[in-house]
Amino acid sequence: MKTEGALTLYMAAEWKDGMAFDVAAGSGHTVRIDARVEGGGADTGARPKELLLGALAGCTCMDVISILTKMRQPVRAFRVRAEAEETDTHPKVFRVIDLTYEVDGEGLDAERIAHAVALSEWRYCGVSAMLRQAAEIRVRILINGAEVPQEPAPVA
Repeated sequence: MKTEGALTLYMAAEWKDGMAFDVAAGSGHTVRIDARVEGGGADTGARPKELLLGALAGCTCMDVISILTKMRQPVRAFRVRAEAEETDTHPKVFRVIDLTYEVDGEGLDAERIAHAVALSEWRYCGVSAMLRQAAEIRVRILINGAEVPQEPAPVA
């Protein structure tokens, strides 16, 4: 069911063998998911919740690098690490998600980088907005390996 004017995303999972599925996106890309061997799989692909963390990291990466490019920040390397703690009982969901932004380059402005991260976290990244409904998201920013402070409140 599509709401008038709404963007519709499409994914379909097709069983391959055991616990392995090929998940096809409407854009034509396919990703393999599978369970660990001890969970009945053959470990031929990522776990679904790993992909969820990857979606969060990818979404915020796209936002932040776009913003930093517009700010003319001389980024040489950029990476976001996403780690999650799950609840102990079923359904096991993310309780806390830690995002670590690692930015390298000469002449980077820490305030601009913190602002770009806050814009992604609170205004642009839809994956972050969805996951924040279920889990605490904690953020660290490292510039050339040194931790920097970030904006304490959401960006309006």
